[in-house]
Amino acid sequence: MSNESSASETTPLRRPESQLSAGLVANVASSNYNKHVINIGISPPAQTTALTANNDSNAIIEERLQGVNNNNNNSNSNHTQQQQQHTKNMDTNKRILCRVGLDILILLCVGLPILWFFLFGDPYKRGFFCDDESLKHPFKESTVRNWMLYIIGLVIPVGVMLIVELQRSRNANASGTGSARRYIFMSYEIPDWLVECYKKMGVFAFGAAASQLTTDIAKYSIGRLRPHFIAVCQPQMPDWSTCENATNVGKYIMDFECQGVGSSARMLKEMRLSFPSGHSSFTFYTMVYVALYLQARMNWRGSKLLRHFLQFLFIMIAWYTALSRVSDYKHHWSDVLAGSAIGAACAVIVANYVSDLFPAKPNGKSYLPRSSQDVSQTHSTVVVTTN
Repeated sequence: MSNESSASETTPLRRPESQLSAGLVANVASSNYNKHVINIGISPPAQTTALTANNDSNAIIEERLQGVNNNNNNSNSNHTQQQQQHTKNMDTNKRILCRVGLDILILLCVGLPILWFFLFGDPYKRGFFCDDESLKHPFKESTVRNWMLYIIGLVIPVGVMLIVELQRSRNANASGTGSARRYIFMSYEIPDWLVECYKKMGVFAFGAAASQLTTDIAKYSIGRLRPHFIAVCQPQMPDWSTCENATNVGKYIMDFECQGVGSSARMLKEMRLSFPSGHSSFTFYTMVYVALYLQARMNWRGSKLLRHFLQFLFIMIAWYTALSRVSDYKHHWSDVLAGSAIGAACAVIVANYVSDLFPAKPNGKSYLPRSSQDVSQTHSTVVVTTN
């Protein structure tokens, strides 16, 4: 009895193993409270599953945080790229404006002297002989008027260049051989045909201004009298005599004044600007340049003779204009010859050395007779075998 009572008294002081395991688990759970997992009364396999789930939730949170950081980095990177692209676009716009501004400045440097000659130029004063038959022709209106000259020299070349460049651009886009280079200005992509028109017309305008300035310098430096000089000027000598008086025959007259009855001030100035012919130089420059332009840029294969017919037509327009200056008594034949030579020479020089119409040969020499599309890029190789 005593043993049983003692056993019964001591037994309550001991904890069962299940209770001991539960207590240990509770202590572990309290120590891992920051992990939000309570494992009281959970068997070891369940405890492992809970811990795994906790780790997975932590991994998900870390992935979400990493995703937020990546989004922030991407947004910062995109913002930086946008700033860089904006800066690049600004630099491109400035570069294009600088190039266009420089081109305009160069054209003004060549064109303003022409305007100065027209408004304020004073031609050289030379004398004449009253019995000079080449100066006694009547005054006659021009067959090719100024507005016709502007159409011939400006409208036709610009129209031809626009049509040709549009056709070339359409063919290149259809065949996929267009230029990969693009020009962006103010967030607007400039069409390739417009860029080519700007280049070709800019060079054309520069050559036209150079040709006209060359002609004007010769006009005002020489001051040759036109064939209708006596009819327009009606010269009167200091003794009130005229060319009708026999005393003035065979005499080189330097001191005279123009009565100019029925003549305007512009006509009295133009009567001293015979050499060289401005009409001839201008039309020959524009028409010869257009003919060379067609040789280099026109690639329409619909007709082999169309390009050559247009070239012949434009040259004939220049030829007729030059001849009309002689028949209208505006110039001497030598004036027309010199003006035509100046215009044609300027066209050849500008097309060959200033523009990019004709590519250079490998040895550095340029050429004119053939167009770029007619030149074959293939080279044949001859193999000689001996037995």
